[in-house]
Amino acid sequence: MSKGTKKSGGGDRPGGGRGKTTRVKTARGRTVSQQRWLQRQLNDPFVEAAKREGYRSRAAYKLSGLDDQVKFLKPGLRVIDLGAAPGGWTQVAVQRVKPKKGGGQVIGIDLTPVDPIAGATILEGDFMADDAPDRLKALMEGPVDVVLSDMAAPATGHPQTAHLRIMALAEAAQDFAEQVLAPGGVFVAKVLRGGTERTLLERLKRGFEKVRHIKPAASRADSAEIFVVATGFRGLD
Repeated sequence: MSKGTKKSGGGDRPGGGRGKTTRVKTARGRTVSQQRWLQRQLNDPFVEAAKREGYRSRAAYKLSGLDDQVKFLKPGLRVIDLGAAPGGWTQVAVQRVKPKKGGGQVIGIDLTPVDPIAGATILEGDFMADDAPDRLKALMEGPVDVVLSDMAAPATGHPQTAHLRIMALAEAAQDFAEQVLAPGGVFVAKVLRGGTERTLLERLKRGFEKVRHIKPAASRADSAEIFVVATGFRGLD
């Protein structure tokens, strides 16, 4: 973990002690990597908690962990969730900004269809398409307070390619955030450690009062993913 990176505390970790390990009974028809993935899923406390608590993915605990630490999701705020599928982050945003009670708004977009989420407006489409930013802006009821990006490119099996692709998505999300954020707004994005994130960070530091690197407890230890949380948007010079 690089200097300045914070691992969030146990507040976003479900459950208490260590449970029994569930083993996959048969490997018939599965590759070794598929076997390992299934074994990990069966023994993941966040997967179990998501099923129990009604979240659509374990990724919901990544956002809740980030917010528990920085506290950027508050009732009445306007939020845009880029890369919303299957909806875990959108669910957390709705729960915390409470749009049903008035004032707040949650908008999501993803190329993959997302089942409706009460309190949120979900667009189906590719955020990288030329018309996507305008489609989102047309739904906005005012300047946005928080832009979230959990976008990821399809897996390639090549770490450097994956890094470059996810950084391109994060930079596109940053460009959009700078267009729509209200003064004091927040930008949260997933990135992969690998060297090329320096340009993104330097620009964020110019446009925001504070930029943090956080790896929430729900982010697997063997994953290169980390999240940047930029707060206090002041615009670019």
